[in-house]
Amino acid sequence: MLREKARHCAVFAALPPGGARTAYGSRMLLAFSIAPSTPDEGGSYSASVARAVRIVRESGLPNQTDAMFTTVEGDWDECLAVVKECCDALSEGGTRVGLVMKADIRPGHTGQLTAKVERVEAALRSPSAPDA
Repeated sequence: MLREKARHCAVFAALPPGGARTAYGSRMLLAFSIAPSTPDEGGSYSASVARAVRIVRESGLPNQTDAMFTTVEGDWDECLAVVKECCDALSEGGTRVGLVMKADIRPGHTGQLTAKVERVEAALRSPSAPDA
């Protein structure tokens, strides 16, 4: 079964642009958390994380940073290029980098970085919203 999945993925990736509908080129939200394997002398990762967040902000893509993740919105290649640049920057000096990613790939939708939250907030304001 694993071999069949691998063959399917290889075929999927080899389809020409404009062929079958694929996730590549689709709009997405990509949340990621990145840090080098070792903290600075004071035991903090904040300078390294700030370096990655600076790269994200300079990319021009819509983005948001919270306590756990930085989320970018763009197409597949744009988002992954930003993550790659962050990995490259944090790996300078030969350190190991930890990376966690989660993606919401939704063709035809833009502005989801804020729209998803707005829909939840609207539901919370609704008198018919169930209690938490």
